[in-house]
Amino acid sequence: MTKHVGSCLCGTVRFEVHGGFDSFYLCHCEYCQKDTGSAHAANLFSQSAKLTWLAGVDAVTTFTLPGTRHNKSFCRSCGSALPSTQLADLLVVPAGCLDTEVSVLPTAHIFTSSRAAWDAEISDLPEFEGLPE
Repeated sequence: MTKHVGSCLCGTVRFEVHGGFDSFYLCHCEYCQKDTGSAHAANLFSQSAKLTWLAGVDAVTTFTLPGTRHNKSFCRSCGSALPSTQLADLLVVPAGCLDTEVSVLPTAHIFTSSRAAWDAEISDLPEFEGLPE
């Protein structure tokens, strides 16, 4: 069985995910842009994987946007995105909170009608391994 481990930025929250992921979406909706402060969210989805909190479960907070199904779980100490089980029978894991490598590639970009204008045609930008001088 596949096992992933993850944590928040400050290390207060640690967790394991046992099982595989069904899909990996890069979501460009306006809500995910607000959640991440970036062009999109990168979330893994599973209907069968099991989440086990190893530490800091009392620091996990969840916000659900009223009138929507959009929710976000995060560490109340550092604000890092964390797995969510708010939708029935669906585990949503932000890919960036995993400490183990994700071996699957994104399935698709979704809600591209809301894509940020500055997120288009960025593949030709210069790349740096660290902060440019």
